[in-house]
Amino acid sequence: MRAGRASAVSSEPTSPEPSRKSDILVRIVSSLLALAALPVVAASGYLFVLTIRSRRSDPPEYGVPRARFAIVVPAHDEAAGIADTVKSLLSLDYPPESFEVIVVADNCTDDTAARAAAAGATVMSRVDHERRGKGFALAHAFEKIVADGRADAVVVIDADTVVSPNLLRAFDARIAAGAGAVQADYAVRNPDAGWRTRLMAIALGMFHVVRSTGRENLGVSCGLRGNGMCFTTELLGEVPHDAFSIVEDVEYGIRIGERGHRVHYAGEAHVYGEMVSSEKASRSQRERWEGGRRQLVKQHGLRLLRRAIATRSPLLFDLAMDLVVPPLSTLVLATAAGAAASTALAVVTGRPNLAQVLFGASGVFLVAYGVRGWQLSGTGAKGLATLGYAPAYMAWKATLPLRRAHKAKTPDASSTTGDEWIRTTREAQPAAGSNRGS
Repeated sequence: MRAGRASAVSSEPTSPEPSRKSDILVRIVSSLLALAALPVVAASGYLFVLTIRSRRSDPPEYGVPRARFAIVVPAHDEAAGIADTVKSLLSLDYPPESFEVIVVADNCTDDTAARAAAAGATVMSRVDHERRGKGFALAHAFEKIVADGRADAVVVIDADTVVSPNLLRAFDARIAAGAGAVQADYAVRNPDAGWRTRLMAIALGMFHVVRSTGRENLGVSCGLRGNGMCFTTELLGEVPHDAFSIVEDVEYGIRIGERGHRVHYAGEAHVYGEMVSSEKASRSQRERWEGGRRQLVKQHGLRLLRRAIATRSPLLFDLAMDLVVPPLSTLVLATAAGAAASTALAVVTGRPNLAQVLFGASGVFLVAYGVRGWQLSGTGAKGLATLGYAPAYMAWKATLPLRRAHKAKTPDASSTTGDEWIRTTREAQPAAGSNRGS
């Protein structure tokens, strides 16, 4: 009898407490992963929307040229290549009497001004050791042009750039249709200088073509890219160009967007800028660009989102999204890490989870975005092969924050401020542009 009771007691189920604790822990981890996936899938989903809306439409017909243009070239110690840029601009398919090329020789220590003048440009020499940088050079030129009434619109071209002949006709057609700001396609001048420049050509295919075309087709601002920008003097009178950060183009694009103006995209017109191929120069360039963008995100990201929601403005919402979406390498790494973590959880628990679905969707969105960018970059089979370097490039970019932290702890490390000319070393390249056609 006692043995029977003992057997009965021993056969009773054990306490379910450990199992419950395990289930709760799994739910917490699963929920945290799903929450972490939401901003990632929102950012990659935004890029996917632009990808599916990136079909190129026919450009407007070019009528009889009407607008008078002032092409402004901000230059700091650009003697080596300024003549080629001026000659490229002077050969534009536009009535010569309806445009002039103005080189702003800003705090130059070489003969940039003399070479620009010899090539046929009007030169504005500017010396101000306190207010230095591209933003100040542009503000100086714009103020004089608007005050003198010497043009209906200004165009900004970097000093290392050549342009397609139809540039001003493309701008003129948009201005005639009512645009106050226009951005041309910004492509790589030297895509075959090395794998970095070819990868940059694909990156610009995504950032400048896919995103700009998609945003144009959605009827919002395509964004400003710093090179190949056009503004009417009427717009500059309404919204002065007082943007002086290292990413003054993004800063000014936000300002005119908040005043209700969108930037139109002239994708059939091209400016070809030189990109660096060395690791050192590329690192310096990326640190400056991304550092300046991070500052703008802190200053304007949440504010723009709140204002967009309050006013129900698609224009402001898009500007906010374009600003807060992190670099592609960050999105890829976050998606890969999240997918690995959520898959590991599914293996342990024996069942799928929501985070797996979200991170999987993000991966699909990013692949579609990348493939479309490569397709529109014009790099062809060489570009496809170069994508093999992408993991190494993303790993290299992931080390940049560590390098910045090390510099911050180094007493003699030079700081990069928004109002300084930090000139990237130029590389001698032929004047031919990228493979991207019109």
